[in-house]
Amino acid sequence: MPKREPDPEPLDEEQPPSELPPAGERLRVAREEKKLSLEDVAAQTRIPRRHLESIEKAAWDDLPAPTYTIGFAKSYASAVGLDRTEIGDQLREEMGGQRFASTSADVFEPADPRRTMPKGLVIGAIVAVIVLIAVMSWLNKRSLEQPGPADNAAVAQNAAPAPTAQKPAAPAPAPAAAQGRVVITATAQAWIEVTDQGRKLFEGMLQPGQTYTVPASATAPMLKAGKPEALNVTVGSVAAPPVGPPGKVTTVSLAPAALLKGPAGQPTGAQRAATSRAPRGATPSPSGASPVGAPVETPAPTNTAE
Repeated sequence: MPKREPDPEPLDEEQPPSELPPAGERLRVAREEKKLSLEDVAAQTRIPRRHLESIEKAAWDDLPAPTYTIGFAKSYASAVGLDRTEIGDQLREEMGGQRFASTSADVFEPADPRRTMPKGLVIGAIVAVIVLIAVMSWLNKRSLEQPGPADNAAVAQNAAPAPTAQKPAAPAPAPAAAQGRVVITATAQAWIEVTDQGRKLFEGMLQPGQTYTVPASATAPMLKAGKPEALNVTVGSVAAPPVGPPGKVTTVSLAPAALLKGPAGQPTGAQRAATSRAPRGATPSPSGASPVGAPVETPAPTNTAE
């Protein structure tokens, strides 16, 4: 029986395939061959530098979801001249089975800080808004404190009607008591207006205890008060009667003699005209008309400031 010869061994044995370096290592080597820094690649690809560095080091826990990471690696490969598809497939195999520490979506900050709004501009805008609100609040509060014509009309409409029965007028003081400066003192917050023959001398709000002195140069001063009960008026050292009923807008003369007579004791314009036109010894009629045939004269002013 012939002897069987052993089978010849194959000459060409299959060599084990050479293992490629990790995808991150290949990207780093290609970047260094092109003499590019991580900052250069980040500026070109708009990928944060920390993500590029994590890809090179295979630090999967510091990277976002695999889909974003593979997209970053492909853009990195295009920037350094490698095949983006090959790098993407290799990185997908390397990341297979890897579990990431965080599954939440990562927040990507812009790569170029110049594209963000300056912090100083944001703070300045906030401060400007706060100052504008404060100024508008102050102006609104000031306008509410200053009464206007509409407020005065409302006070006049809502004021209680003046009593029909008035007390008899007090006798006029002696002429010597009508001398001195006229001083207006507020016992509560009250708005007043002082004029002299149409010329405004003062208009504003008097606080409790605040005073206003009528100038000595005023010839026919007049007072308009929105709250007469909150005012004390003195002529020299003599206190004048109340200038008007409570809660009613009042306009009175600030002449010393007229103030000391009081609102009830001041004669009306018709009575003053009748008295000036009536001859001496004649008695005016109750209606204030002058006697028949009496000469007509221009009434002299009764309110003269000292």
